[in-house]
Amino acid sequence: QVQLVESGGGLVQAGGSLRLSCVASGRTFSSYGMGWFRQAPGKEREFVAAISMSGARTTYVDALKGRFTISRDNAKNTVYLQMNSLKVEDTAVYYCAADPLNRSGRVPYEYVYWGQGTQVTVSS
Repeated sequence: QVQLVESGGGLVQAGGSLRLSCVASGRTFSSYGMGWFRQAPGKEREFVAAISMSGARTTYVDALKGRFTISRDNAKNTVYLQMNSLKVEDTAVYYCAADPLNRSGRVPYEYVYWGQGTQVTVSS
């Protein structure tokens, strides 16, 4: 069982930056692939980025490459999402998720554990 708690969301102006954090409970964090997803009002949850359990492999949705960076610190049981040059359309609830099979998948059903989400609002 893994519990995930996101933080770091908030209100930011367009062009600004935020860094989201997701802290995992338990001693097996380093054996999970991790992902970030987001969900805007009225839209489906969409993939943002994923990172393998060692951190050696990262995957991004093409539209966000170059602006968002996923990373992890296994010693701190934490995965991060650095978001730069934020746009109004990045406004959403951001969720981190854990995949025991380390697939770096782009679909929500491949992830077993989910955090409660953190709101990111980008104003114009």
